[in-house]
Amino acid sequence: MSDRARPVTGRLPGTVWIPASAMLLVIVAVAGAMIGPAGPDWWRVPLALAERIPLLDRLGIDSGVTEREWSIIWNIRMPRVVLAGIVGATLSLGGASYQGVFRNPLVDPYLLGAAAGGGLGATLVIATWGGFGDDWIVDPVPVVAFLFALGTVAVTYVVGASFGGLRTTSTLVLAGVAMVSLMTAIQTFVLQRNSDVVREVYNWILGRLSTASWNDVGLVLPYVTVSTVILFLHRRHLDVLRVGDDEATALGVPVARVRLVVVIAATLGTAAVVAVSGLIGFVGLVVPHMVRLIAGSSYRVVLPMTITFGAAFLILADIPGRTLSAPAEVPIGVVTAFIGAPFFIVLLRTRQVAR
Repeated sequence: MSDRARPVTGRLPGTVWIPASAMLLVIVAVAGAMIGPAGPDWWRVPLALAERIPLLDRLGIDSGVTEREWSIIWNIRMPRVVLAGIVGATLSLGGASYQGVFRNPLVDPYLLGAAAGGGLGATLVIATWGGFGDDWIVDPVPVVAFLFALGTVAVTYVVGASFGGLRTTSTLVLAGVAMVSLMTAIQTFVLQRNSDVVREVYNWILGRLSTASWNDVGLVLPYVTVSTVILFLHRRHLDVLRVGDDEATALGVPVARVRLVVVIAATLGTAAVVAVSGLIGFVGLVVPHMVRLIAGSSYRVVLPMTITFGAAFLILADIPGRTLSAPAEVPIGVVTAFIGAPFFIVLLRTRQVAR
């Protein structure tokens, strides 16, 4: 291939970035497991993990970690790290997919009301039963939040489609803005009538990973897996949609069907993670931008990298949340806002200079 024919992008190919980002995620996950108020010395944690990994356990590694200390690592720290990774990856993947089908880099997975609906559902449960379901076989807060998140997006899509939203994305966006305002208004009304649960509701709204368990991981994993598989199967369609609806239709892409399927899949994953973690902002907005800056805009690279970068981002963001105010914790949503807002401003400035 001649120098003239070879495109010069100034970026490393996805075959390099994807494994590099996966390695970064592994390093960050181990770092997240090393930090906690109780348990073994931080440097013993990687050794404890290594001596329990198949093949590596044959090396005769001795971490000196007791069974009690391993229980703290595996049952307290690791579920939190894994859940943070799942939430970050899902929100990032949903944000990148939404930005693709709406051809707007400023949208996030909460655009059509998933966060507002989930917040209203959780608020109604907390205000009605006054807690997080200690006397219930299944905690009703994540269940109702999940259903309200899906229901809100469904109503938004139906309303937007009835006014031409299948032909222009701006109608769907406006319908989303209207539904978010409605859900927020109802939530505010409920909180005014039940002021004694305001603190509990805001603890949920600002994001929570402190109660993470393997049950939470198992609860969201099926929905996240289905969402991820569907979005990956449509990554080529997302690339085609970048040229515009009319051009994509001319190329044989069923635009309305693709948009509907992608929105449903992204919403399914978003609603699932919101139900167990609360509302964590900026992840689905910042991470896709960061990935495009370093690896290009092809969704064949963007989607897998948003998963690894999104997971690493939220695991890292959870570390200062656990340590800055120890033994108390800073809500993870506050940390992501502190990190995400300035970073997003820098990204916008960088894009403007690049143009």
